Amino acid sequence: MFTGIITGSGQIAAIERQAEAARITIQTNLTQNNHSQLGDSIAVDGICLTVSALVPQGFTVDVMPETLRRTNLAKIQVGGTVNLELALLPTTRLAGHFVTGHVDTKTQVCERISDQNAVILTFRLPSRYWRYVVEKGSLAVNGVSLTVCAVTKQTFSVSLIPFTLKNTNLGALAVGDFVNIEVDILGKYILKQEGVQL
Repeated sequence: MFTGIITGSGQIAAIERQAEAARITIQTNLTQNNHSQLGDSIAVDGICLTVSALVPQGFTVDVMPETLRRTNLAKIQVGGTVNLELALLPTTRLAGHFVTGHVDTKTQVCERISDQNAVILTFRLPSRYWRYVVEKGSLAVNGVSLTVCAVTKQTFSVSLIPFTLKNTNLGALAVGDFVNIEVDILGKYILKQEGVQL
């Protein structure tokens, strides 16, 4: 479990493609500084992945075909930057919202505009997810807990403060870039009780 509050960033150091799977090494001091161990869960751009190896300057994860199909990891390149969040401890402050790291879909940035001290990013929204995204509700974009500021039947928008722009990879996004989306799990369960399937 995560909260969508990014605790660090990493750089893609190596990618070993394996047919429809991959093994990815991420360079970061986050794992060393927090005494991470083999088997720990770390959210990488919002994707819950398991540490399969620790290296002196980071960690390695194995990525299965389902994850590559559903997320932006299939498009990453060596040198790219990813958002990182360690799994919650029982004493962790819940500052964002409940994030599982189980990405629902990937989608593209379709607009980026400045709004005084903020940047508004608009993303295309596949129709099957319309009912799970509401204005002023929460979702995770590349693992970052954000508040939805506008919704249409085709898109949703978020407004990013300077801190988020500086401390996550969302600040570098351009029109056409792919991101990972996880809708609010509470909304999923509520609609499940009403007989609506994702």
